[in-house]
Amino acid sequence: MAYSSVSDAPFSTGSPVFRLLVNGREQAVQADPATPLLLVLRNDLELNGPKYGCGLGECGACTVLIDGVAARSCVIPVRGVGQREVTTLEGLGDQQCPGPTQQAFIACQAAQCGYCLNGMIMTVEALLRRCPDPTDTMLREELRHNLCRCGTHIEILQAARQAAVLRAAVVAPPSSEDEAP
Repeated sequence: MAYSSVSDAPFSTGSPVFRLLVNGREQAVQADPATPLLLVLRNDLELNGPKYGCGLGECGACTVLIDGVAARSCVIPVRGVGQREVTTLEGLGDQQCPGPTQQAFIACQAAQCGYCLNGMIMTVEALLRRCPDPTDTMLREELRHNLCRCGTHIEILQAARQAAVLRAAVVAPPSSEDEAP
């Protein structure tokens, strides 16, 4: 899919129009180039997975994937996205068909208030894309910069382990030898 990061023609206010690839779809948004990606995602594209937490890139509530890498959308200006693919929580699955990482967090009841959940899920998703079978040490290291004030850390780690199992089943479905006659 060919697209440009900024169009030639601004809208009526004079702000440039950015063409972003978000959750597999090209989106055009008019914004000041310094506008944080988080605000564009939430306000312009009505994607509510990423949350505004600290606004400093410290808590992880705003985490999205940019070309598969976990990134804090509150500190990335929309001009910095360019032609890279942005994936939000909504891009992993939906209520009727959640993705494997989302399924694991639901099954393990890995949330109390749920505010940090977006960041936790997106961080685990990024790790599992890089390393399908992480150790507990790797999981803890990856998640150490995501803040959960409710204290569901045990359930979050359990969900991350379960996500690895579920993703492995999706990537490598059972062979015909494993199926019952």
